[in-house]
Amino acid sequence: MVELGHEDIDASATEPDEIADRFEAEEEHEGETGPLKLRRAEIRQALERIVNGTFGVCEECGAPIEPARLEANPAAKTCEAHL
Repeated sequence: MVELGHEDIDASATEPDEIADRFEAEEEHEGETGPLKLRRAEIRQALERIVNGTFGVCEECGAPIEPARLEANPAAKTCEAHL
C-alpha cells in the first residue's frame, strides 16, 4: 500500500503513471490549501488568546494592539510597532 494524503493506494493494482499523477495532484492541492491551514491556525490561536484574556495584547511588548489593526486582522499577535 502507498499512502497518499487521506487515501491508500494499492500500488500493485495501479499503473505507475497513475500513482505519479495522484501524488502530483496531492501536491497541487496542498499548495492551494496550505495558506488556508495557516490562517485557520492563526484564528485558533486568537480564540485561545480570547479564552486566556490576552487577546488584543502585543506578544512582544504587552501593549494593547491598535483597534484598527485588530479590525483589519483579528488574529494579529503584535502591535504595529512589532510587525
